[in-house]
Amino acid sequence: MKTQRLTQSQKLMVFVLTMSLYGLATLFTELIPSFQVGIVEFSVEYFLFIPLVLAMLFDPMSAALGAATGELVFSEIMLGQFGGLGELEKFITVTIGVYIAGRLVRNPKNRKMVGIAAISGVAIQQILGMIVDILKVQFAVQDFEAVPGLPQSVFATEGFACLNDIVFSGILFCMLPTLFLVPKLYGKIEPLLGMEPRTEKTALDPIGLKVLVCSLAAFAVAIASEMLAESGMSLIDWEASWAESGTAMAAGMAVAAAVAIIAILVIKKKADSAAERV
Repeated sequence: MKTQRLTQSQKLMVFVLTMSLYGLATLFTELIPSFQVGIVEFSVEYFLFIPLVLAMLFDPMSAALGAATGELVFSEIMLGQFGGLGELEKFITVTIGVYIAGRLVRNPKNRKMVGIAAISGVAIQQILGMIVDILKVQFAVQDFEAVPGLPQSVFATEGFACLNDIVFSGILFCMLPTLFLVPKLYGKIEPLLGMEPRTEKTALDPIGLKVLVCSLAAFAVAIASEMLAESGMSLIDWEASWAESGTAMAAGMAVAAAVAIIAILVIKKKADSAAERV
């Protein structure tokens, strides 16, 4: 049986749908307040279940790139700020996490694998981000070793923050929604794009050496770009006077919602046209 393959048009629709829905979700998380219990701060990091679900049902790379682009466009540029090379690190780590999670699921009916893949995608993204943050501090303080405990304390601080995000946001707002939505949508949403549901026989090949090497290479680029940005070579770094204002937030949500609605309408129209031809 042939591997589940999407046409360029179908991949574009997955990309646009993921970009708009996840972009809207990231803007929504900006409105959710964080709360603190003792020294532990609980906050909603992201609603990564949206790209995770689409990556497990459709093309993983299209969903991964859509998620990273949506966060960059709607929660950064649309809010009047852009960090240049500094934005590349989050873009790459989100792409890697979502893509690998999507590739791990060969049979969306397998709830156990869906759950493992969902939390793995979150963990990969968070751990990669933690490594970058630790490296930034380590390189930044190498000339300031006289500060007692500073190079060592970053491991505990960043490690705890990473674990907190994986356990809180990862389980509540990523793994559990993904576990619920993937089996519910499986077999129902694929025909809208004119494709067959993914099965073990039609899924992409298991993750191999090529994927791992490419992921490591991309992560190296993320580290390098973040280091350059921290050293003042961010290339394009700007912040508008209206950055993160209520108006910018509302405009971003409106644009993201409009793009999502248009994408859904286009998908529905194509599905109706295909049904009429049959």
